[in-house]
Amino acid sequence: MQLTDLSTPTLILDRARLVTNLERMATRMRGLGVALRPHLKTAKSAEVAKLVMDHGAVGLTVSTVAEAAYFVESGFKDITYAVGFSADKLGRLVPLMEAGADITVIVDSQPAAYALIGAASPYDVTPKVLVEIDTGGRRGGLAPEDPAVIDIARLLHDAPDVAFAGVLTHAGHSYGCRSEAAIKAVAEEERHGVVQAAEALRQAGLPCPVVSVGSTPTAVFADDLTGVTEARPGVYMFGDIYQAMLGCCAVNDIAVSVMATVIGHRPDQDRVLIDAGALALSQDRGPDAFGAPLGLGQVCTLDGPVPLEGVRVLDAHQEHGFVGRPEGSTGPSVCGLLPIGTRVRVLPNHACMTAAQYTEYAVVDGGQAVVATWGRCSGW
Repeated sequence: MQLTDLSTPTLILDRARLVTNLERMATRMRGLGVALRPHLKTAKSAEVAKLVMDHGAVGLTVSTVAEAAYFVESGFKDITYAVGFSADKLGRLVPLMEAGADITVIVDSQPAAYALIGAASPYDVTPKVLVEIDTGGRRGGLAPEDPAVIDIARLLHDAPDVAFAGVLTHAGHSYGCRSEAAIKAVAEEERHGVVQAAEALRQAGLPCPVVSVGSTPTAVFADDLTGVTEARPGVYMFGDIYQAMLGCCAVNDIAVSVMATVIGHRPDQDRVLIDAGALALSQDRGPDAFGAPLGLGQVCTLDGPVPLEGVRVLDAHQEHGFVGRPEGSTGPSVCGLLPIGTRVRVLPNHACMTAAQYTEYAVVDGGQAVVATWGRCSGW
């Protein structure tokens, strides 16, 4: 089967690029002396998870109970659920733990800890728990020096129905950086903060075996992860335009794309319509933060894919994408380049958001031959 045999829009995964990306990160983490627990919230695929484990990962990270259930049912037993835990979800995780899964959850407040302890008490399983630390992302978590970190950890450690396991952080603010030096500084801020919290816990007489950091940019650029035990990057597997602009990958490292068909022309605007709109591509304009309006994705030829210089998805309605050149740019006519019926591939701005709507990947190995179809999980 060839890509041209498939209906559009279709989510394409280049296995060769994926494997190269996995090898690069695994080598880097080994060099820094930390375990790799990749985040699968973007991939959502058991086949990708198998490749991740083949490249030395110690376990998986997820963001939803549905992901946790899917991966456990697919044979993966060591799972960290890295979103602040709501105790009402525990009942859905218990069967997974009863089936032998090792599930770790996170909290960042005493009320959440008390609720989890109460929810766990009727069951014969013992969830592991990490306290979330805020090292600058300003999302969830407590400041490293906050006394509540020790109070929550002690509460969890002393409770009979849960097991305190350590601390976790995510440097989401690394996505706001505009230089390698700035990302390196955030990586050190992330490392220092979570290690500071771990050391305070140990000085208070509490064990802290897990010291976990996250984010692809900091994993790519960190110079030192002393004191950290594991890292949880995720989007490095696929890459995207935003990651390329941050310097975390090259455009030709991007492993996921959306195949679309040209369905119309607007010669008066030198734009073409494709059948991949906001639902197929997302409306994430993250790369615009770098100062140039880059639209909703880089348009490429079907083979390769090879970027068409300056041609982008400029806008989208639900099922229509509008392809052209940003205002002020010049080049050959887009309508001339892309006759009606032409197949194109769009490299996403944000792979996580783009992939979210799809139930499967059409897998290629660098060309147009479809070598496999890999399923994806969905929902919460």
